Amino acid sequence: MKWVITTHVHYDRVASPWLIERFIDPEAEFQFLARDQADQIPADAIPLAFPGVELGPHDDEGPLFKKILVKYGLDDEALLVMAEVIQKGVDFVLHDFSPAPDDHYGQLAVGLVSFSDGMLLVEESDRARLDLSYVVWDAIYELFKEGRQFRYRTA
Repeated sequence: MKWVITTHVHYDRVASPWLIERFIDPEAEFQFLARDQADQIPADAIPLAFPGVELGPHDDEGPLFKKILVKYGLDDEALLVMAEVIQKGVDFVLHDFSPAPDDHYGQLAVGLVSFSDGMLLVEESDRARLDLSYVVWDAIYELFKEGRQFRYRTA
């Protein structure tokens, strides 16, 4: 299947293609277009993160990641926790959210946003940024799947 996502992928727009490739469409083909190029989206492609589309950018309904979970009926507990972490990261970037010291998901979200910020500096290609970042999302998913995300936490 063809998917088109806005350029300069970052955080939610990296986690969302990861979600698609891992759980919905392992053969997904991603194309990257600027937000103002929505008129160039091929008719046979599913648009992601463009204003006005079903799977649009983060808004009051949540981040793109959550919208994909809902649309495709993914109810895996680890993915639901990831959606919560992603929401906290979006809130950190857009709404001055600052996690409390005991908000482990919020703390993780800030770290993942920092990783995504760094990837913007390390890699110019959107596709390469996805490929290089997927290992992090794979690891976070496995951690949540096993329920071991805070195993080494100290009181």
